[in-house]
Amino acid sequence: MSGPGGVTVTPPLNESSVTKQINGTSCKEVDTSAHIFFMVFCSLVFVVGLFLNGFTLKVYFCRAQQQVSSSVTIYLKNLAAADFLISLCLPIRIINYASRSVPIHQVYCNFGASAFYLNMYASILFMGYIAANRYLKIVHPLGTHILQTARAAYIISTVTWCALLAMTTTYIVLSLVTQEKLEVFPNTLSCDVLHSKQLSLYYKLVHSCSAAIFLLVLLSLVFFYYSISRRLSLAQQRQPMSPSNKKLAKSRRNMLVLVSVFCVCFVPYHLVRLPYVFLKEQISCSQTFFFLKELSIMVSVLNVCLDPLIYFIFCKAFRAQLGLKGVFSTTEVATGQGAKTERRSSDGRVSSTRINRKLSLTTSTKQASVL
Repeated sequence: MSGPGGVTVTPPLNESSVTKQINGTSCKEVDTSAHIFFMVFCSLVFVVGLFLNGFTLKVYFCRAQQQVSSSVTIYLKNLAAADFLISLCLPIRIINYASRSVPIHQVYCNFGASAFYLNMYASILFMGYIAANRYLKIVHPLGTHILQTARAAYIISTVTWCALLAMTTTYIVLSLVTQEKLEVFPNTLSCDVLHSKQLSLYYKLVHSCSAAIFLLVLLSLVFFYYSISRRLSLAQQRQPMSPSNKKLAKSRRNMLVLVSVFCVCFVPYHLVRLPYVFLKEQISCSQTFFFLKELSIMVSVLNVCLDPLIYFIFCKAFRAQLGLKGVFSTTEVATGQGAKTERRSSDGRVSSTRINRKLSLTTSTKQASVL
């Protein structure tokens, strides 16, 4: 644009021009009417998730048990920690919905979203570890597999956190070094406007690895549930009234709860997220897809409220802290008394047998002396 005297005048930047320069397309401003719903939903999940997972962490860490932690307890502790950290990530997401400040949007994209997805995939992996542990205990009950030891659980948990932290730290550093500068708030809440070419490539790589992790855990959960169900059906055919069948049925029900929570929370998110990552140039301006993506994130956040159900069914110590300790102690006392009774009766039988043997030997000796 030429001004007086042939001097070129640069028009002032506005939101649509900034978005066009960054994305290469001009998008209409996203309708923010649904943001109130997202903020209210995230606020409720934040309060409930913080309370439930805070209580769980208090049970696991502050009220230390005398016995050594098992491998499944270690995985449950890490799952509770991941869910607690997801809850702590929600306030920055709520502020990002409510504010149109460029610095807040940058902080959310660089740190808030990164921490959120880090802990989400930590939850996915630890749910898979819990299911694998239960599968080995049920389908291969003889002996203790090396993956079921507490030492292996500590090593696996440490490696998991280190790998996820390495990926997240690399993303944050690359984002801070190469991200685009924003003068005004973009028309969309997406963090794609901050992505450089290098960061966009790494972003696709990270999401490809995340999708592979999710798919591997999902297939594993389905396989574990199928194997336990098949073992139960075979046991019922061989011994329909066997008491062990009740334990297998309970284990299958517990695994079904784990698979259901996993599918409800994470399957919708990945069905929507993956097309968005790889086709964002074509669908980045679609408001319908934007709302679907945000709704799928809301569903995935429900994980922090549903996981305490997993703690309840998989951890006896957790149930005891909720007021069921008396029930378990009564059962144990009854079992102990039954065992003592059996020991006494068996001791009585043994002693009577010994007395009969002594009498028979004495009688035979007397008979021999008489003869």
